[in-house]
Amino acid sequence: MKTKTSLLILTTILASVLLPQAYAATQPDAPDPSKQFQINAAGATFPFPLIDLWRVEINKEFPNVNLNYQSIGSGGGVKQHIEKTVNFAASDAPLKKSESELAPGTLHIPEAIGGVVVAYNIPEVPNKGLKLTGDEIADIYLGKITKWNDPRIAAHNSGLNLPNAEIIVAKRSDGSGTTFVFTDYLTKVSSEFDEKVGSGKSVPWPVGVGAAGNEGVAGIVRSTPYSIGYIELAYAFQTGMSYAFVQNGDKNAFIEPTLDTISAASSGVAKNLPSPAGDWSKVTLVNAPGKDSYPIASFTYLLVYDDISKTTKSLEEAKAVIHMIYWMITDGQNFSPSLLYVPLSDSVVELGKQGLAMVKYKDTKLFDYQSAKAKSSLEIPEWIKNVAKLWADGQISNEEYVASIQYLVSQGIIKI
Repeated sequence: MKTKTSLLILTTILASVLLPQAYAATQPDAPDPSKQFQINAAGATFPFPLIDLWRVEINKEFPNVNLNYQSIGSGGGVKQHIEKTVNFAASDAPLKKSESELAPGTLHIPEAIGGVVVAYNIPEVPNKGLKLTGDEIADIYLGKITKWNDPRIAAHNSGLNLPNAEIIVAKRSDGSGTTFVFTDYLTKVSSEFDEKVGSGKSVPWPVGVGAAGNEGVAGIVRSTPYSIGYIELAYAFQTGMSYAFVQNGDKNAFIEPTLDTISAASSGVAKNLPSPAGDWSKVTLVNAPGKDSYPIASFTYLLVYDDISKTTKSLEEAKAVIHMIYWMITDGQNFSPSLLYVPLSDSVVELGKQGLAMVKYKDTKLFDYQSAKAKSSLEIPEWIKNVAKLWADGQISNEEYVASIQYLVSQGIIKI
Protein backbone atom coordinates (compact mmCIF):
# COMPACT_ATOMS: atom_id res chain seq x y z
CA MET A 1 0.00 0.00 0.00
CA LYS A 2 2.91 2.32 0.81
CA THR A 3 4.36 1.73 -2.68
CA LYS A 4 1.01 2.46 -4.32
CA THR A 5 0.58 5.70 -2.36
CA SER A 6 4.10 6.83 -3.25
CA LEU A 7 3.53 6.15 -6.95
CA LEU A 8 0.23 8.07 -6.87
CA ILE A 9 1.93 11.08 -5.27
CA LEU A 10 4.72 10.88 -7.85
CA THR A 11 2.20 10.86 -10.70
CA THR A 12 0.41 13.90 -9.28
CA ILE A 13 3.68 15.79 -9.04
CA LEU A 14 4.67 14.83 -12.58
CA ALA A 15 1.30 15.91 -13.98
CA SER A 16 1.02 19.20 -12.07
CA VAL A 17 4.62 20.37 -12.11
CA LEU A 18 6.70 18.79 -14.84
CA LEU A 19 4.04 18.92 -17.53
CA PRO A 20 3.56 22.73 -17.24
CA GLN A 21 7.34 23.05 -17.29
CA ALA A 22 7.42 21.14 -20.55
CA TYR A 23 4.90 23.57 -22.01
CA ALA A 24 6.85 26.55 -20.69
CA ALA A 25 9.76 25.33 -22.78
CA THR A 26 7.80 26.39 -25.87
CA GLN A 27 8.01 30.06 -24.80
CA PRO A 28 10.79 32.35 -26.04
CA ASP A 29 14.02 32.12 -24.09
CA ALA A 30 14.32 34.57 -21.20
CA PRO A 31 16.98 37.28 -21.64
CA ASP A 32 20.51 36.28 -20.64
CA PRO A 33 20.67 37.33 -16.94
CA SER A 34 24.39 38.08 -17.23
CA LYS A 35 23.77 40.90 -19.71
CA GLN A 36 21.99 44.26 -19.59
CA PHE A 37 19.42 45.10 -22.25
CA GLN A 38 17.82 48.42 -23.11
CA ILE A 39 14.96 47.94 -25.54
CA ASN A 40 14.05 51.08 -27.49
CA ALA A 41 10.53 51.60 -28.81
CA ALA A 42 8.36 54.53 -29.82
CA GLY A 43 4.92 55.41 -31.08
CA ALA A 44 1.31 55.61 -30.02
CA THR A 45 0.20 57.64 -27.02
CA PHE A 46 -3.08 55.67 -26.97
CA PRO A 47 -1.52 52.63 -25.19
CA PHE A 48 1.16 54.61 -23.34
CA PRO A 49 -0.35 54.18 -19.83
CA LEU A 50 -0.35 50.42 -20.34
CA ILE A 51 3.09 50.23 -21.94
CA ASP A 52 4.52 52.36 -19.15
CA LEU A 53 3.07 49.96 -16.57
CA TRP A 54 4.51 47.05 -18.53
CA ARG A 55 7.89 48.78 -18.44
CA VAL A 56 7.80 48.75 -14.64
CA GLU A 57 6.46 45.22 -14.27
CA ILE A 58 8.87 43.66 -16.77
CA ASN A 59 11.78 45.22 -14.96
CA LYS A 60 10.57 43.75 -11.66
CA GLU A 61 10.61 40.28 -13.17
CA PHE A 62 13.73 40.77 -15.32
CA PRO A 63 15.88 43.48 -13.64
CA ASN A 64 18.44 43.39 -16.47
CA VAL A 65 15.84 44.44 -19.06
CA ASN A 66 14.81 48.10 -19.42
CA LEU A 67 12.25 49.45 -21.85
CA ASN A 68 12.68 52.99 -23.18
CA TYR A 69 9.36 53.89 -24.82
CA GLN A 70 8.92 57.31 -26.41
CA SER A 71 5.24 58.32 -26.52
CA ILE A 72 5.40 60.40 -29.70
CA GLY A 73 2.22 59.36 -31.51
CA SER A 74 1.51 56.62 -34.00
CA GLY A 75 2.75 58.71 -36.90
CA GLY A 76 6.14 59.15 -35.24
CA GLY A 77 6.27 55.49 -34.32
CA VAL A 78 5.55 54.39 -37.90
CA LYS A 79 8.20 56.82 -39.16
CA GLN A 80 10.83 55.41 -36.79
CA HIS A 81 9.79 51.87 -37.69
CA ILE A 82 10.26 52.62 -41.39
CA GLU A 83 13.62 54.26 -40.64
CA LYS A 84 14.58 51.26 -38.44
CA THR A 85 15.66 53.44 -35.50
CA VAL A 86 13.74 51.51 -32.81
CA ASN A 87 13.57 47.84 -31.86
CA PHE A 88 9.80 47.91 -32.32
CA ALA A 89 7.08 50.52 -32.72
CA ALA A 90 3.51 50.97 -31.54
CA SER A 91 0.63 52.28 -33.63
CA ASP A 92 -3.13 52.44 -33.21
CA ALA A 93 -3.48 52.59 -36.98
CA PRO A 94 -2.38 49.57 -39.00
CA LEU A 95 0.09 50.35 -41.74
CA LYS A 96 -1.37 51.70 -44.95
CA LYS A 97 -0.32 49.83 -48.08
CA SER A 98 2.01 52.70 -49.01
CA GLU A 99 3.67 52.45 -45.59
CA SER A 100 3.96 48.66 -45.84
CA GLU A 101 5.81 49.12 -49.13
CA LEU A 102 8.37 51.24 -47.27
CA ALA A 103 8.66 48.66 -44.47
CA PRO A 104 8.51 45.22 -46.13
CA GLY A 105 8.48 42.32 -43.70
CA THR A 106 6.46 44.19 -41.05
CA LEU A 107 4.35 42.08 -38.71
CA HIS A 108 1.29 43.45 -36.89
CA ILE A 109 1.03 42.11 -33.33
CA PRO A 110 -2.13 43.30 -31.51
CA GLU A 111 -1.20 44.39 -27.97
CA ALA A 112 -4.49 45.62 -26.49
CA ILE A 113 -7.98 46.91 -27.23
CA GLY A 114 -8.96 50.37 -26.09
CA GLY A 115 -11.59 53.02 -26.53
CA VAL A 116 -11.52 56.64 -27.62
CA VAL A 117 -13.82 58.86 -25.59
CA VAL A 118 -15.35 62.24 -26.33
CA ALA A 119 -14.28 64.24 -23.27
CA TYR A 120 -15.89 67.56 -22.39
CA ASN A 121 -15.60 70.39 -19.90
CA ILE A 122 -19.00 71.96 -19.25
CA PRO A 123 -19.13 73.58 -15.79
CA GLU A 124 -22.94 73.27 -15.78
CA VAL A 125 -22.66 69.53 -16.53
CA PRO A 126 -19.94 68.40 -14.10
CA ASN A 127 -20.52 64.63 -14.31
CA LYS A 128 -20.27 62.18 -17.17
CA GLY A 129 -23.50 61.46 -18.97
CA LEU A 130 -23.81 63.94 -21.82
CA LYS A 131 -25.31 62.01 -24.74
CA LEU A 132 -24.07 62.55 -28.29
CA THR A 133 -24.82 60.89 -31.61
CA GLY A 134 -22.14 60.21 -34.18
CA ASP A 135 -23.45 62.78 -36.63
CA GLU A 136 -23.51 65.42 -33.87
CA ILE A 137 -19.88 64.75 -33.02
CA ALA A 138 -19.01 64.92 -36.71
CA ASP A 139 -20.84 68.24 -37.11
CA ILE A 140 -19.06 69.69 -34.05
CA TYR A 141 -15.73 68.85 -35.70
CA LEU A 142 -16.99 70.21 -39.03
CA GLY A 143 -17.86 73.51 -37.33
CA LYS A 144 -21.59 73.12 -38.04
CA ILE A 145 -22.70 72.72 -34.40
CA THR A 146 -21.15 75.57 -32.44
CA LYS A 147 -23.21 75.92 -29.22
CA TRP A 148 -23.68 73.46 -26.39
CA ASN A 149 -27.42 74.14 -26.27
CA ASP A 150 -27.89 73.35 -29.95
CA PRO A 151 -31.42 71.91 -30.37
CA ARG A 152 -30.07 68.62 -31.75
CA ILE A 153 -27.95 68.01 -28.64
CA ALA A 154 -30.66 69.27 -26.30
CA ALA A 155 -33.22 66.88 -27.79
CA HIS A 156 -31.77 63.83 -26.01
CA ASN A 157 -30.25 65.64 -23.02
CA SER A 158 -33.41 67.07 -21.48
CA GLY A 159 -32.20 66.56 -17.92
CA LEU A 160 -29.00 68.56 -18.40
CA ASN A 161 -28.42 72.30 -18.04
CA LEU A 162 -26.79 72.89 -21.42
CA PRO A 163 -25.40 76.45 -21.63
CA ASN A 164 -25.60 78.93 -24.49
CA ALA A 165 -21.82 78.77 -24.84
CA GLU A 166 -19.47 78.38 -27.79
CA ILE A 167 -17.99 74.90 -28.15
CA ILE A 168 -14.19 75.00 -28.10
CA VAL A 169 -12.90 72.09 -30.15
CA ALA A 170 -9.60 70.36 -29.25
CA LYS A 171 -7.79 68.16 -31.77
CA ARG A 172 -4.45 66.42 -32.23
CA SER A 173 -1.71 68.41 -33.94
CA ASP A 174 0.60 65.42 -34.45
CA GLY A 175 0.26 62.26 -36.52
CA SER A 176 -1.89 60.14 -34.25
CA GLY A 177 -3.42 56.69 -34.11
CA THR A 178 -6.08 58.11 -31.81
CA THR A 179 -6.96 60.53 -34.61
CA PHE A 180 -7.06 57.59 -37.03
CA VAL A 181 -9.54 55.70 -34.82
CA PHE A 182 -11.66 58.80 -34.19
CA THR A 183 -11.81 59.86 -37.83
CA ASP A 184 -12.37 56.28 -38.96
CA TYR A 185 -15.48 56.36 -36.78
CA LEU A 186 -16.63 59.78 -38.01
CA THR A 187 -16.33 58.74 -41.67
CA LYS A 188 -18.56 55.75 -40.90
CA VAL A 189 -21.33 57.89 -39.37
CA SER A 190 -21.11 61.02 -41.54
CA SER A 191 -20.79 61.02 -45.32
CA GLU A 192 -20.07 64.76 -45.20
CA PHE A 193 -17.17 64.25 -42.81
CA ASP A 194 -15.89 61.44 -45.03
CA GLU A 195 -16.02 63.70 -48.08
CA LYS A 196 -14.58 66.88 -46.51
CA VAL A 197 -12.08 65.52 -43.97
CA GLY A 198 -11.64 61.78 -44.34
CA SER A 199 -9.77 59.41 -42.02
CA GLY A 200 -6.10 59.16 -41.18
CA LYS A 201 -3.45 59.75 -38.57
CA SER A 202 -3.39 63.42 -39.63
CA VAL A 203 -6.36 65.12 -41.33
CA PRO A 204 -7.30 68.66 -42.46
CA TRP A 205 -9.54 69.62 -39.53
CA PRO A 206 -11.85 72.54 -40.42
CA VAL A 207 -11.87 73.84 -36.82
CA GLY A 208 -10.14 73.33 -33.50
CA VAL A 209 -7.17 74.03 -31.26
CA GLY A 210 -4.33 71.56 -31.72
CA ALA A 211 -2.16 69.80 -29.14
CA ALA A 212 0.33 66.95 -29.26
CA GLY A 213 -0.51 63.58 -27.78
CA ASN A 214 -3.44 62.35 -25.76
CA GLU A 215 -1.85 64.24 -22.89
CA GLY A 216 -2.00 67.51 -24.82
CA VAL A 217 -5.65 67.21 -25.85
CA ALA A 218 -6.60 66.12 -22.33
CA GLY A 219 -4.76 69.17 -21.00
CA ILE A 220 -6.77 71.53 -23.21
CA VAL A 221 -10.09 69.99 -22.20
CA ARG A 222 -9.26 69.98 -18.47
CA SER A 223 -8.17 73.61 -18.45
CA THR A 224 -10.66 75.14 -20.90
CA PRO A 225 -14.35 75.53 -19.99
CA TYR A 226 -16.84 74.55 -22.71
CA SER A 227 -14.26 72.51 -24.60
CA ILE A 228 -14.52 69.07 -26.21
CA GLY A 229 -11.81 66.67 -27.32
CA TYR A 230 -11.12 63.04 -28.19
CA ILE A 231 -8.75 61.07 -25.97
CA GLU A 232 -8.01 57.52 -24.94
CA LEU A 233 -10.26 56.20 -22.16
CA ALA A 234 -7.42 55.63 -19.67
CA TYR A 235 -6.44 59.32 -19.77
CA ALA A 236 -10.00 60.42 -19.09
CA PHE A 237 -10.46 57.88 -16.31
CA GLN A 238 -7.14 58.56 -14.57
CA THR A 239 -7.74 62.32 -14.49
CA GLY A 240 -11.43 62.19 -13.57
CA MET A 241 -12.58 63.86 -16.79
CA SER A 242 -16.18 63.83 -17.98
CA TYR A 243 -16.95 61.99 -21.20
CA ALA A 244 -20.00 61.46 -23.37
CA PHE A 245 -22.22 58.43 -23.81
CA VAL A 246 -22.12 57.85 -27.59
CA GLN A 247 -24.93 56.38 -29.66
CA ASN A 248 -24.20 52.81 -30.72
CA GLY A 249 -23.98 51.51 -34.27
CA ASP A 250 -27.52 50.15 -34.08
CA LYS A 251 -28.75 53.65 -33.12
CA ASN A 252 -30.94 52.36 -30.32
CA ALA A 253 -28.92 53.28 -27.20
CA PHE A 254 -26.29 55.67 -25.86
CA ILE A 255 -23.31 53.67 -24.62
CA GLU A 256 -20.89 54.49 -21.82
CA PRO A 257 -17.30 53.50 -22.64
CA THR A 258 -16.36 50.69 -20.24
CA LEU A 259 -14.36 47.47 -20.38
CA ASP A 260 -17.53 45.52 -21.08
CA THR A 261 -18.84 47.78 -23.86
CA ILE A 262 -15.45 48.01 -25.57
CA SER A 263 -15.09 44.24 -25.30
CA ALA A 264 -18.55 43.87 -26.86
CA ALA A 265 -17.34 45.89 -29.85
CA SER A 266 -14.44 43.49 -30.39
CA SER A 267 -16.30 40.22 -29.89
CA GLY A 268 -16.29 37.91 -32.88
CA VAL A 269 -13.73 39.89 -34.87
CA ALA A 270 -10.76 37.58 -34.22
CA LYS A 271 -11.84 34.90 -36.69
CA ASN A 272 -11.70 37.45 -39.51
CA LEU A 273 -8.28 38.91 -38.74
CA PRO A 274 -5.47 38.53 -41.29
CA SER A 275 -2.15 36.82 -40.69
CA PRO A 276 0.37 38.96 -38.77
CA ALA A 277 2.27 39.25 -42.06
CA GLY A 278 -0.88 40.15 -44.01
CA ASP A 279 -2.68 43.38 -44.90
CA TRP A 280 -4.22 44.98 -41.79
CA SER A 281 -5.10 48.30 -43.42
CA LYS A 282 -8.84 47.53 -43.48
CA VAL A 283 -9.15 46.13 -39.95
CA THR A 284 -11.52 48.21 -37.80
CA LEU A 285 -13.68 47.87 -34.69
CA VAL A 286 -15.55 51.18 -34.98
CA ASN A 287 -19.34 51.38 -35.10
CA ALA A 288 -19.58 47.64 -34.45
CA PRO A 289 -23.09 46.18 -34.30
CA GLY A 290 -24.67 45.19 -31.01
CA LYS A 291 -26.83 47.04 -28.52
CA ASP A 292 -24.01 47.11 -25.92
CA SER A 293 -21.11 47.89 -28.28
CA TYR A 294 -19.27 51.15 -27.66
CA PRO A 295 -18.74 52.55 -31.17
CA ILE A 296 -15.24 54.09 -30.93
CA ALA A 297 -13.01 51.11 -30.12
CA SER A 298 -9.77 49.88 -31.65
CA PHE A 299 -6.91 47.46 -31.52
CA THR A 300 -3.52 48.98 -30.88
CA TYR A 301 -0.53 47.23 -32.47
CA LEU A 302 3.14 46.50 -32.03
CA LEU A 303 5.13 46.62 -35.27
CA VAL A 304 8.17 44.40 -35.63
CA TYR A 305 10.18 43.16 -38.61
CA ASP A 306 10.22 39.48 -39.51
CA ASP A 307 14.00 39.87 -39.87
CA ILE A 308 14.72 41.65 -36.62
CA SER A 309 18.41 42.00 -37.42
CA LYS A 310 17.27 45.22 -39.19
CA THR A 311 16.60 46.81 -35.79
CA THR A 312 18.77 44.94 -33.28
CA LYS A 313 22.52 44.80 -32.76
CA SER A 314 22.90 41.15 -31.76
CA LEU A 315 21.17 37.81 -31.51
CA GLU A 316 20.91 38.18 -27.72
CA GLU A 317 19.23 41.59 -28.06
CA ALA A 318 16.84 40.17 -30.64
CA LYS A 319 15.87 37.38 -28.23
CA ALA A 320 15.27 39.95 -25.48
CA VAL A 321 12.95 41.95 -27.76
CA ILE A 322 10.87 38.91 -28.76
CA HIS A 323 10.69 37.74 -25.15
CA MET A 324 9.44 41.20 -24.12
CA ILE A 325 6.72 41.31 -26.79
CA TYR A 326 5.66 37.75 -25.89
CA TRP A 327 5.39 38.81 -22.23
CA MET A 328 3.28 41.83 -23.22
CA ILE A 329 0.71 39.79 -25.13
CA THR A 330 0.54 37.01 -22.51
CA ASP A 331 1.38 37.82 -18.88
CA GLY A 332 1.14 41.54 -19.57
CA GLN A 333 -2.56 41.24 -20.42
CA ASN A 334 -3.26 40.76 -16.71
CA PHE A 335 -2.51 44.46 -16.19
CA SER A 336 -4.84 45.72 -18.93
CA PRO A 337 -8.14 45.96 -17.01
CA SER A 338 -6.64 48.14 -14.26
CA LEU A 339 -6.10 50.85 -16.90
CA LEU A 340 -9.37 50.20 -18.78
CA TYR A 341 -7.87 48.35 -21.71
CA VAL A 342 -9.60 45.16 -22.80
CA PRO A 343 -7.29 42.12 -22.61
CA LEU A 344 -6.77 40.30 -25.89
CA SER A 345 -8.90 37.22 -26.46
CA ASP A 346 -7.13 33.85 -26.48
CA SER A 347 -7.48 33.60 -30.26
CA VAL A 348 -5.83 37.01 -30.79
CA VAL A 349 -3.02 36.06 -28.39
CA GLU A 350 -2.46 32.88 -30.40
CA LEU A 351 -2.35 34.98 -33.58
CA GLY A 352 0.32 37.16 -31.98
CA LYS A 353 2.35 34.10 -31.01
CA GLN A 354 2.19 32.89 -34.60
CA GLY A 355 3.53 36.29 -35.67
CA LEU A 356 6.43 36.10 -33.24
CA ALA A 357 7.23 32.63 -34.58
CA MET A 358 7.86 34.29 -37.98
CA VAL A 359 10.61 36.51 -36.57
CA LYS A 360 14.23 35.57 -37.24
CA TYR A 361 17.57 37.16 -36.54
CA LYS A 362 19.15 36.74 -39.96
CA ASP A 363 18.75 32.97 -40.39
CA THR A 364 18.16 32.11 -36.73
CA LYS A 365 14.63 31.40 -35.56
CA LEU A 366 13.88 33.01 -32.19
CA PHE A 367 10.68 31.35 -31.06
CA ASP A 368 9.62 27.76 -31.73
CA TYR A 369 5.91 28.31 -31.38
CA GLN A 370 3.63 25.30 -30.87
CA SER A 371 0.01 25.75 -31.96
CA ALA A 372 -3.05 24.92 -29.89
CA LYS A 373 -2.95 21.44 -31.41
CA ALA A 374 0.61 20.92 -30.19
CA LYS A 375 -0.35 22.35 -26.82
CA SER A 376 -3.15 19.84 -26.52
CA SER A 377 -0.65 17.04 -27.12
CA LEU A 378 0.94 17.98 -23.81
CA GLU A 379 -2.20 17.00 -21.94
CA ILE A 380 -2.34 13.58 -20.32
CA PRO A 381 -4.31 11.27 -22.64
CA GLU A 382 -7.67 10.02 -21.36
CA TRP A 383 -6.53 6.39 -21.48
CA ILE A 384 -3.68 7.20 -19.09
CA LYS A 385 -6.19 8.67 -16.64
CA ASN A 386 -8.28 5.51 -16.95
CA VAL A 387 -5.20 3.34 -16.31
CA ALA A 388 -4.45 5.39 -13.19
CA LYS A 389 -7.98 4.77 -11.91
CA LEU A 390 -7.76 1.03 -12.63
CA TRP A 391 -4.44 0.86 -10.80
CA ALA A 392 -5.77 2.88 -7.83
CA ASP A 393 -8.70 0.45 -7.64
CA GLY A 394 -6.30 -2.52 -7.61
CA GLN A 395 -7.35 -3.81 -11.03
CA ILE A 396 -3.86 -3.61 -12.61
CA SER A 397 -0.37 -4.18 -11.20
CA ASN A 398 2.29 -1.68 -10.19
CA GLU A 399 4.39 -2.82 -13.15
CA GLU A 400 1.61 -2.07 -15.63
CA TYR A 401 1.02 1.35 -14.09
CA VAL A 402 4.73 2.23 -14.12
CA ALA A 403 4.77 1.27 -17.80
CA SER A 404 2.14 3.97 -18.46
CA ILE A 405 4.32 6.59 -16.75
CA GLN A 406 7.29 5.43 -18.82
CA TYR A 407 5.17 5.91 -21.93
CA LEU A 408 4.46 9.53 -20.98
CA VAL A 409 8.20 10.10 -20.58
CA SER A 410 9.09 8.38 -23.88
CA GLN A 411 6.53 10.47 -25.79
CA GLY A 412 7.83 13.73 -24.36
CA ILE A 413 4.56 14.46 -22.57
CA ILE A 414 6.50 14.44 -19.29
CA LYS A 415 10.05 15.73 -19.41
CA ILE A 416 12.44 14.97 -16.60
